[in-house]
Amino acid sequence: MYDIVVADARAPRDGRFIEKLGTFNPNNDPAEVVLATDKAVDWLLKGAQPTDTARSILHHEGVMLRKHLQVGVNKGAITQEVADSRFEEWKQSKENKKTQEADVKTQKQVSEKESRMDAERKVNQTRLEAITKKNTPPAEEAAPEEAGEEAANEEATEEQSAE
Repeated sequence: MYDIVVADARAPRDGRFIEKLGTFNPNNDPAEVVLATDKAVDWLLKGAQPTDTARSILHHEGVMLRKHLQVGVNKGAITQEVADSRFEEWKQSKENKKTQEADVKTQKQVSEKESRMDAERKVNQTRLEAITKKNTPPAEEAAPEEAGEEAANEEATEEQSAE
């Protein structure tokens, strides 16, 4: 897990920081990001320069878009309502994309599980056939025994009728 922080450029990498904005956990699938977006936008508007990794995370979470839209509002190019609506549209499309990706991933896992089960069923069927073949006597030997059993049954029936 990593912390997303605001730090002075002269501070050591793991040293003193000004404010903690959130956390990043790449071990989950998908990676988990907990971020105070309002604080991050505020720091970016004040002139903070994110590292490449932090910029990627902020872009993925929509912080860079919010900053861009807020700059447009500050300059008077768009209104706050338009900026908010554009951000909400982006956020909704992002959620839809995540949902679709999750559905595709789930379907892929289900199909992989089904294919593994089919392969296991084939192996089990092959084993069953081999065991059955091993335990059943050959057909040539079974035929005379069956003939002998039929003759013995006929003799027993004749003896019972004679009595």
